[in-house]
Amino acid sequence: MEKIILITGGTSGIGKATALELMRTDSRVVIGARDIARGEATRAQLHSWSGKDVDVLTGDLASLASVREMADTFRKKYPRLDVLINNAGVYRNKRELSADGFELMFAINHLAPFLLTNLLLDSLKASGQARVLNIAAPSATKLNFDDLQGEKNFNAFNAFGASKMANLLFTFELARRLAGMGVTANAIHPGLVRSTLMSDASFFLRFFLNLVSASAEKAARGIIAVALGDQFANETGKFFSNEKEMKASEYAHDREIQKQLWDVGEKLAMV
Repeated sequence: MEKIILITGGTSGIGKATALELMRTDSRVVIGARDIARGEATRAQLHSWSGKDVDVLTGDLASLASVREMADTFRKKYPRLDVLINNAGVYRNKRELSADGFELMFAINHLAPFLLTNLLLDSLKASGQARVLNIAAPSATKLNFDDLQGEKNFNAFNAFGASKMANLLFTFELARRLAGMGVTANAIHPGLVRSTLMSDASFFLRFFLNLVSASAEKAARGIIAVALGDQFANETGKFFSNEKEMKASEYAHDREIQKQLWDVGEKLAMV
């Protein structure tokens, strides 16, 4: 039976490369796209490369209402969800706000996947053996719960690092809450990858990152291994890179912080 796989941020970079590789397996691939035009262009491109079709699900992750519509559309169209890959991410050099008034990196990198995953839990449980993969990074940034939106003191690198820490905290808490329910949750560090993620960074930083970064295709292989590999079927609450477990900071494993962030997410996203 084919697996139904949803990848957010599937129109560029790691998301597109992962979608292409998955289309070469026995999977029904659904990519999340911010708008119809970009989604259709990616659909045509992926079809020309693979000879297979990809489904497109439109939704703006900077809007919680749009995330809800995205999840509702998915639930109506598909009987289950076997793999959810929360890949979409953004970096902004200056403080910007989402449609809901949240700091943009916090909104897109953490709050959107938090809400989407919760809204699709029934679809994941219907699989019987589903996997949630959150694309993260080995961040050591601690969250300032008194200023999560950076209203008092905004620093772009700290805000991005905090959003990546939030990915780890969310993953570990999610894994614990889903224990015994047939759904695993793991975080994946794809490494430094040539993509459009850091397009808003300074020229010198972009130049350096391009020199030391690997291709999106290489990153995709590591993601797909954890998404589909039999050896990862029962792994949960872990952090992987290049198919090997890596150590997250002690802060990321702090259960009180994990729960505190979860409670904040429930309040802000009205889960």
